[in-house]
Amino acid sequence: MDESEKRKPTTAGLNITAQAAETLLVTLSGEWKITEPLPATADVEKPLESAKGIRRVTFDTKDLGGWDSGLLTFLIKIFEVCSKAKIEVDKDGLPEGVRRLIDLATAVPERKGARKEANKEAFLSMVGGKAVASYHSFQEILDFIGESSLAFTRLLRGKSSFRRSDLTLLLQECGGQALPIVSLISLLVGLILAFVGAIQLKLFGAQVYVADIVAIGMVRVMGAIMTGIIMAGRTGAAFAAQIGTMQVNEEIDALKTMGIAPVEFLVLPRMIALIIMMPLLCIYADLMGILGGMIVGVGMLDINPIEYLNRTQEILTLTTVWIGLFHSVVFGVLVALAGCLRGMQCGRSASDVGYAATSAVVTSIVSIIVATAIITFMCEVLKL
Repeated sequence: MDESEKRKPTTAGLNITAQAAETLLVTLSGEWKITEPLPATADVEKPLESAKGIRRVTFDTKDLGGWDSGLLTFLIKIFEVCSKAKIEVDKDGLPEGVRRLIDLATAVPERKGARKEANKEAFLSMVGGKAVASYHSFQEILDFIGESSLAFTRLLRGKSSFRRSDLTLLLQECGGQALPIVSLISLLVGLILAFVGAIQLKLFGAQVYVADIVAIGMVRVMGAIMTGIIMAGRTGAAFAAQIGTMQVNEEIDALKTMGIAPVEFLVLPRMIALIIMMPLLCIYADLMGILGGMIVGVGMLDINPIEYLNRTQEILTLTTVWIGLFHSVVFGVLVALAGCLRGMQCGRSASDVGYAATSAVVTSIVSIIVATAIITFMCEVLKL
């Protein structure tokens, strides 16, 4: 250890002297560590406020010993005071490590209220931005529907390119694995329809017509709607999450690089799987709903089981059955398109995958309700 290091003081020292040319020299000496008593920033603030004409602050650290965050905190406060007073700070006299840490700490200065200012937007600008975003979103939907239609056309011509094993797996996921939840929901819906009808029909002694209400309600509309909503929450969200995860992992970009159309390779088998399985699930849901209505009719209204089944058979027609099946096919296409569309639109983060799944469910359910209204109106016009 040389004599210059021996002469360095061990306690933190601070000396402030005014120099020529409107400059204030701050001399730091000793050990500037947070475990030691350190000078207060007020010792520097007072000379800055009292001395007139100060435009520049420099540092002398020749006698500075060890230092830690205590010195950094002290200097940052001094810099803040100088910044408010519009005084230039010369950091050349500070140790290199101190300068780097201070530059890192002040690289992105905190601005109070900056977030609030950024969120402020003119009303017309906000409306215009929403309108443009809606237009682009509608354009993306049309492009996606067009690509899906072309892919389906290539399938009919025998020129589609997707793996048959994927279709088999999707048929299993969309069909057999959905039976438990479809059974439970459809049975409960049949029970509810029977309960609601029984309350009013009891007033007229026409309890046997509960079979008519349940059969027509389930077979014509409710069986397909409940199956569609179940598949929207179960399968549509799964499609969006699967394709969204592929988007995050850049697997879809890889398919495009290899010359494989993502819509044909990913969307087409999912759409085919739902088109095939939705009518079958709808028929199964109709049967479970009729069973639920039969439980109420036989157990609470004292209707003979044979009489209930005969009444159900008399009221149902092929037209009613075909209308329900048509509902289910349309709902299957809508759920598949909504799930795959939101997956394709997914961003590149995990939160975007969750948003895509949520958006797929909402889009599917809204589409199902709108489609039901349109089909019902068309049936009324056609007297079906």
